[in-house]
Amino acid sequence: MKADVNVIDFENLTFAHPEMHFDLPADGRRLWQGAKGYRATVLSGVVVAENDEPTGELPGRLIRGVQGKPQVKDAAA
Repeated sequence: MKADVNVIDFENLTFAHPEMHFDLPADGRRLWQGAKGYRATVLSGVVVAENDEPTGELPGRLIRGVQGKPQVKDAAA
């Protein structure tokens, strides 16, 4: 299984006021709240943000619809 990691500077962690964004299909809305104080965000072993700025790396992928149950390998095999 994959793991994602956030490295947070708790002494400098701050949050912006929530904002409504209308950037989803059909002008759908979503609540967005920015934050400062994240030193690094790692997704699938790739640093995607560093010091509150995106690195441009996008290792994720879009998943649509119902997903099957993950296969777990038998440790005894």
